[in-house]
Amino acid sequence: MLRLSSVSLACLGAMGLCPLAYAQPTDALGPITITGSAIDDRFSSSATDPVSSITISRKQVEEQHAKNLIEVLRSVSGVTADLQGDGETVKIKLRGVENQRYMGEKPGVAIIIDGVPVFERTGKVNIDIDNIESIKVIKGSASYLYGEDALAGAVVITTKRGAGQQGIKAETDVGSSGYRRASVRAGFAMDDVTGHIQYSDRDQDGYYFMSRTYSKTFSGNLKYALDAKSDLSFGFEKSDRFRDREGSVTGETNALNDPKGVDGGRGYSRNFNVALSRYNLTYSNDLDDRSNFLAVLYQYQDDTSFWYAPMRFTATGASTSAAQDYSAITDYSQIQRGLKTEFRTRFDRLALMGGLEVKRGTFVNHSEALNSYRSRPTGPVTTAGTVLSDDDTVETNQALYGEAKYGLTDKTVATFNLRHDRIGVRFNALPVAGNGNQTVNEGKDFDVSSYRLGLTHALDKDTSLHAAISTGFRAPTAEQLYRGQTTTNALVQGNPDLKPEKATSFEIGLKHQMQLAGWPSSLNAAVFQVDRKDFILDSNGQYAGTNNPAGGGSQFRNIGGARSRGLELELRTQPHRQWSFDAAYTFLDSWFTRYDSYYQTYGNANGTYVANPTAAQRANPGFWQSNFTVGQFNNTGKKIPRTSPHQVNLRANHTPAPGWMLSGEIDYKGTSWADEINQEKLPGRTLLHLTAQYSTKISSWPGARLSAYVRLENVFDKRYYVTSRGSGDSNMDGRYDREDPSIVVDPGRAWRIGLNLQF
Repeated sequence: MLRLSSVSLACLGAMGLCPLAYAQPTDALGPITITGSAIDDRFSSSATDPVSSITISRKQVEEQHAKNLIEVLRSVSGVTADLQGDGETVKIKLRGVENQRYMGEKPGVAIIIDGVPVFERTGKVNIDIDNIESIKVIKGSASYLYGEDALAGAVVITTKRGAGQQGIKAETDVGSSGYRRASVRAGFAMDDVTGHIQYSDRDQDGYYFMSRTYSKTFSGNLKYALDAKSDLSFGFEKSDRFRDREGSVTGETNALNDPKGVDGGRGYSRNFNVALSRYNLTYSNDLDDRSNFLAVLYQYQDDTSFWYAPMRFTATGASTSAAQDYSAITDYSQIQRGLKTEFRTRFDRLALMGGLEVKRGTFVNHSEALNSYRSRPTGPVTTAGTVLSDDDTVETNQALYGEAKYGLTDKTVATFNLRHDRIGVRFNALPVAGNGNQTVNEGKDFDVSSYRLGLTHALDKDTSLHAAISTGFRAPTAEQLYRGQTTTNALVQGNPDLKPEKATSFEIGLKHQMQLAGWPSSLNAAVFQVDRKDFILDSNGQYAGTNNPAGGGSQFRNIGGARSRGLELELRTQPHRQWSFDAAYTFLDSWFTRYDSYYQTYGNANGTYVANPTAAQRANPGFWQSNFTVGQFNNTGKKIPRTSPHQVNLRANHTPAPGWMLSGEIDYKGTSWADEINQEKLPGRTLLHLTAQYSTKISSWPGARLSAYVRLENVFDKRYYVTSRGSGDSNMDGRYDREDPSIVVDPGRAWRIGLNLQF
């Protein structure tokens, strides 16, 4: 049971159990209402919100004709998302948080889809972009509302629903690298019932070698009005997905000569088969003109299998780089079920909201050897079918949260949020070689509180200032707490003494409505700082492996700290004289405040350790094929990799004639580091994208509309690195240089054309 600590009692107070009388209302900042919700986005943003956020509508998403979320979110300042492969793999990050990590870690951003807090195993966002009604990006630590992993913010996605989906709509697209998409939707609207069902099929051969992807998705929503004030809504999305390798190659020479990765660069993992399903039942009741009750019951399921760890040596000890030669295969299944409820009410100067969340997640993991292999030419053979890990985790969470807004004066509103989470982690592992042939049955509970304090002050009817301090957290995973790892010398145990990672965000901002040379415009500006402490890192260093005698073995510890500071500007205009413009600028400075023990391996980490290699050994690359040494670095003060100090996005739309729209976009990203030790760089780039679209009514078919578009990405065919990630001596030649980072090269100029028929 959830402990009713003082924090929990405060949350209950915020639910409106202790209403008081206050003075008369003010409209200087508009009505004082609660606009935050962890369930629904029906409560639109208001001038009293003390944080930076932006909402992107379905119309804006559709006008982009985007193939992935990144193409939509490029116009949002502060986004530092990862994009891999041909654009189908997206991990959303904000304000530089978690940019040093790029494998299966959570992104430090809570992803909420129709009230469901979705955790996908590798941190990616799996959502059918054809099923998006709106996207709300909330910046700054946001665990006060969204709970775990909201270290840098939250992305709240609402899927399509309601009377706006009535009728029939069919779309088709084709494009570069064998891109194909087809989508059809049918919906209806009656007095009490609205609903729709949609099927979307995306497929592409891919620019990179073995990079095919596809997704086949059924989705829909049925909404029933129980009476004039309450309704019940059922939504679902069921998807079968496949993606192969992401397109990475090792080193600068391969990036230049073999950008598709035909001759190498297999990638750490590939051959992903994913089955996803998401169901949610939402109840809403407007109890009166001032109060509302919401509840959502949900289930999210993810069944995934994939290959990982490319083989270096076959069972005979021969070197191999064959595409199918991977060491292991993982079958992974997770089911998340939960219930959320929220009650909100308002008085004259006071608005209150309180919520309760209960959820349970089960995670089953089974890995075994895919092929027989050796870790080094003369090492022992691991035979195909050998079980490498076999474990399951149960995570439970009970949370109380609340928000209160109070009008201090006619122009000033204070906001206070408080949330308390009780998280339980239970881990069970069967005896296999990967945990020293030990049975593990462990568990731990964490009690974590999060808060936000904010002020909003109106300078005049068009301008307001806001300031806020907020917190975020992430609890240790079962793997970090309990999973043992083997080295050549001994078993290294997990670390059950780990503390939750914490983040504190500070923000001061301005929101201003104005006329800019005749264009109705809105300007949002914010300066921010995100402080992270106690974040969890491997004592051997990022992705360094377990075999590191110099580091004393591998163990997850609270040994990291980081800080991000920056400035964000967003200018958006309404159409005027057939033109409209959007601009976003981000200045970001992110560095490690504590990271004094980082180890980097040189040579074959599965070979024989050499503490002090001779000059002759260092000069002989062949030596390193079966031996290695380790270098230690102090990364405190180093920049966090893949955080560009400057990002600019400019967009312009022009309607030269009825039915026509021409759009242009310039996207700039500055140079950043590709590694924690700040040795190799990820070059900057500037790209131009163009779109032309035409829409017309069909005179012979009343109510029907036909649309067509053509889009060019990277018009000038600039070849650049989508990403570059360095964490060690990948080619095992005994040194770390520009030939070691894992690099994904952009495909260059790409095109798409499409048709849309709606009636």
